[in-house]
Amino acid sequence: MELTLFVPENPRLARQLRFLLEADQLKGVVRRNYTTLGRRENSAEHSWYAALLAFFLAEYGPQPLDLQKVLAMLLIHDLVEIEAGDTFIYDGEGQRLRRLREEEAARRLFPLLPEDQEGGLWELWREFEEGDTSEALFARAMDRLAPILLNFSNRGGPWKEAGVTRREVGERAKVLERAAPALARYVEELLREAERRGYLKPLEEGEGRG
Repeated sequence: MELTLFVPENPRLARQLRFLLEADQLKGVVRRNYTTLGRRENSAEHSWYAALLAFFLAEYGPQPLDLQKVLAMLLIHDLVEIEAGDTFIYDGEGQRLRRLREEEAARRLFPLLPEDQEGGLWELWREFEEGDTSEALFARAMDRLAPILLNFSNRGGPWKEAGVTRREVGERAKVLERAAPALARYVEELLREAERRGYLKPLEEGEGRG
């Protein structure tokens, strides 16, 4: 849909507002996860929830931690899904192509901003994707923790729909071991309980999907 903007005289503000209107479309990207209300979550809601987890659970992350940068990463990390769409984390083939689709989306979306802000956005997005800094590591951990909490609260939700195994979830949650060991131990117990309740297939039942 073509967006309508009342264009201000300030050209910098015009570019910023255009980008922000475009970013609002993230609310229309539907994910496989359910909210606690029982409906499918959208990517904007996921970004907000992951940022909320980071804000309140920062004490469990690596120290010192630039929390403002973590929150910024989580708010922007999925903007590319406006064009690239969300890729289910347990879709092996989709994940192999995800980065290429998202890079192409970023090249179309990020230049809507003024050049200085575009550069900063690229830096944040790439830092999150590479996951080499303490902030990126913790942000990625919160990105993985958010759906785990929601899927358990929904009695398995997409895990059961897709026949996901405990091993598959555990593999993708390994970032927590480096970023927040106390939370990693909690997740290990949660996944064990999820298997016991039938929300996840047992460890021995799946070979994983890569």
